[in-house]
Amino acid sequence: MLKYLLRRVLELVLTLVLSSFVVFMLTEFSPGNVARKTLGPFALQEQVDVLYEKLHLNDPLLVRYVRWVGVLTGLEADPLQDPALDLDFHDPRGNRYFGNFGYSTLYKAPVNDVLWNRLGNTALLAGLAFAVIVPLSLVLGILAGMRAGSALDRLVSTASVVMTSVPEFALGVMLVAVFVVSLHWLPGTSTLDPSGGWPVAAQLVLPVATLAIYDAGYVARMVRSSMAEVMTRPYIRTAVLKGLPRRQVILRHAFRNAMIAPFTVMLLQINWLIGGVVVTELVFAYPGFGRMLLDAALFGDISLIEAATLIALLVATTTQLLSDIGYRFLDPQSRR
Repeated sequence: MLKYLLRRVLELVLTLVLSSFVVFMLTEFSPGNVARKTLGPFALQEQVDVLYEKLHLNDPLLVRYVRWVGVLTGLEADPLQDPALDLDFHDPRGNRYFGNFGYSTLYKAPVNDVLWNRLGNTALLAGLAFAVIVPLSLVLGILAGMRAGSALDRLVSTASVVMTSVPEFALGVMLVAVFVVSLHWLPGTSTLDPSGGWPVAAQLVLPVATLAIYDAGYVARMVRSSMAEVMTRPYIRTAVLKGLPRRQVILRHAFRNAMIAPFTVMLLQINWLIGGVVVTELVFAYPGFGRMLLDAALFGDISLIEAATLIALLVATTTQLLSDIGYRFLDPQSRR
């Protein structure tokens, strides 16, 4: 197991290195001058020319990438904080530290000051949604899969299809129309600012409900399909013929085997909850990671785009690693 884990970690690191190069290449070759994109659209041409020379943008792409990695890892000083440039880019951490993603021209602050705050907000939203999605989808999927073809199975399957068919923005608007406009029970925005009269807990209800309703149907269908298949296996029939209680058959024999495929699906939902909930964050004005990435892309904030993309890649590769490890624990045959 240790050998497998080391190999997967090395693969993860290699994936991140290659992905970071692709991200750097795409941002470098996107339309526009890199120095202009770094300084923003309102910078003076003299500043752009000076930064162009300072960053050595005439060097080959691979040389520029190595220099960028050097700044990111703290091996080189951040050229944007050079006092000679007079850019007023100041990072309280200094000009040389690990994880230096540069300066955000959109938010007029170091990328780290913006990135981790927004990522923390999205992690809060994603964690609450995940805590609802997993038990809800497990209960619905297992109950439907245990009695495949029954009225309960048809009800759960139909409800799951309906839940996943309604777009996020439409679902969010419908929830706002019911609980905000009609009933006045909840706030219509989730700015995480309690000074507006609503506590933060109340502001999180509708975004979490939108994500949970939209995603639980998909996961429940995966659990139901896997459970229905396991219930037809010979060892389940043998356990039933031996006279074992149905509850023991489900919990001891069927549940673990039915979770092999859905386990990976559940962990992959973390990727979507971190980087793919832009619509929900926009509907409820939530200050999250996805909305930040969209704003950075629209504004052309190159440093913030690179940092956010790398973080999203790190989350995706880490969850994939965890799903592979969990799969090997759940399926003994995969460890042979």
